[in-house]
Amino acid sequence: MKNVVQLKNSFNRFPRRDFLRIGSLTSLLGLSLSEFLKLSSLAATGEDGMASVPRNPAQACILLWLEGGPSHIDTWDPKPNSSFKAIPTKVPGIQVSELLPRVAGHMDKLSIVRSMYTLEQDHDPSVYYAMTGHRPNPAMRFPSIGSVVAKEKGPRRPGMPPYVMHPKWQRNHIYEEYFKAGFLGPEFDPMIVSDPSKDTFRVPDLTLPKSISMERIHDRRSLLKIVDRSFRDIEEIAQYVDMDKFQEEALGMILSPTVRKAFDLSQESEKTKRSYGLHGFGQSVLLARRLVEYGCRFVTAAGYKFNEWDTHQTNDIMHRDTLVPQLDQSLSFLLEDLEQRGLLESTLVVAMGEFGRTPHHNAKDGRDHWPQCWSLALAGGGIRAGEIVGRSDEKGANILGQRTSIGDLSATIYKALGIDWTKEIMSPIGRPVKIANSIDDVTGQPIEKLI
Repeated sequence: MKNVVQLKNSFNRFPRRDFLRIGSLTSLLGLSLSEFLKLSSLAATGEDGMASVPRNPAQACILLWLEGGPSHIDTWDPKPNSSFKAIPTKVPGIQVSELLPRVAGHMDKLSIVRSMYTLEQDHDPSVYYAMTGHRPNPAMRFPSIGSVVAKEKGPRRPGMPPYVMHPKWQRNHIYEEYFKAGFLGPEFDPMIVSDPSKDTFRVPDLTLPKSISMERIHDRRSLLKIVDRSFRDIEEIAQYVDMDKFQEEALGMILSPTVRKAFDLSQESEKTKRSYGLHGFGQSVLLARRLVEYGCRFVTAAGYKFNEWDTHQTNDIMHRDTLVPQLDQSLSFLLEDLEQRGLLESTLVVAMGEFGRTPHHNAKDGRDHWPQCWSLALAGGGIRAGEIVGRSDEKGANILGQRTSIGDLSATIYKALGIDWTKEIMSPIGRPVKIANSIDDVTGQPIEKLI
């Protein structure tokens, strides 16, 4: 453990750009990849007395991140003050917006939570809160749900990164930080890749520089020369020899045809690509399915544009013409695809943004931020389907009855994956931090109706 701490300190001494990032010899030799490769040696084991978890827990989770916050009353919780009517679903008594006709046909695979409640109003703190269960604190960076899962469960298959996020933001890269590991350390950060819907999409970490041939990489003598030239001239790093293990794992990932194949969307038929949707969100969801199928543990598909669901203007037009149709297409086919491949029961799917939107339109025909009552959907992973959790008032403005917190959602995800949601992780300052932190710093509880 001492060596691990020293190795982490070595990383912290350099800005990441100084390690010649993705696509460079650094990633080739494992330094950018080591953030998640070390999981195999650092993954935590279960503790005695852990809270009860499912006998056959889910093996993976796909988070469909709806950037900017969908209008709940125009999607999952239709109300008379929506411009869109409610339609019946495959489950008697459950209705969704008419903008979700395909998903309505899969309601027997889904459950909806209509009582979500969060504490932040603006995007930055709300995204942070949604991903960590903690309000921003300048003294500490809390770990995201995906990073906790990566730490607690580790890799599913050798060589495959346990935690992947795509695509990376073109604007406001600070959002990426909210999906990372915080004080757990960079070894539990996600591997972040570019937009899979672009013709130029490739995974630089798995792509050799043009000047380096496979034959040369296999030549250990040449590899040693590359190491010496690239790193020893930068600075002698304490515990340098301890990095050999992770360099070898990174090299194995680069050379592994299975890993490269997992990220290769050209392996999919044009029909499948069209079924998911030939847009950023659809292709990010398709890639998420591939990565889970090949052994990733937690994948965040964030294929919408920066704050695209943030409809302060023309809410109805945006929801009707672009946003919800893409969600309807991609989510519905993902459920079909996972089920046909025998993966739905072992893969938890969560579709959510950081909050909902106002029950009334503003002067620009938009809806503003609304954290006090909103909705999300879950499917697969052992979650009970065809359920509605909580309810809102006649306008979708307030929760009637018990609220569901981000801590409760986190606890539900952790329980589905076989993780003790009551666990606390010791922070660098010696403060125990709840992995499922709810309102008023209490431990969140799994949603009983679902798991």
